[in-house]
Amino acid sequence: MSASRLSQTPLPGIGIRYDLTTREHRQISVVAHRDGARTLSAYRADDPDECALSLRLSSGEADALIDALMPSHHSPNLLHTTDLGLVAERIEVTGTSHWNGRVLGETQMRTETGASIVAVLRRAEAIPSPAPDFRLAGGDTLIVIGTREGVESAAAILGRE
Repeated sequence: MSASRLSQTPLPGIGIRYDLTTREHRQISVVAHRDGARTLSAYRADDPDECALSLRLSSGEADALIDALMPSHHSPNLLHTTDLGLVAERIEVTGTSHWNGRVLGETQMRTETGASIVAVLRRAEAIPSPAPDFRLAGGDTLIVIGTREGVESAAAILGRE
């Protein structure tokens, strides 16, 4: 039996869709909405294009489901940002973005939104704590942390073309 596969698709203005194909060739998807909610969908075994079940979960319900599926994922040394009123989100810089080729400091992200860019994922590399002179490139994924409103504002700024 082959291993399961997970893919992700950015949904501009909505969030990210994660699609899982199990070892048994079943299809499951999760849409991670920018407001913290999740939509979990399972597809029919005999017709993987037909949804058999779709559930919209609040962020609290999604957290409870994560605990049920993976109770050992909690470590006393991990910082649970949602407990502090903070969220972390991945935001992609597209090739057509206004910020493609510009330095990070030009975004004035922290000043404008209160959110911080704590890392940049580029190809197979993670760049933690990028400096203001860090040059952004299309395809970069920025890890942004802040309040829900701050992260949404950051996504709007970074989505500028």
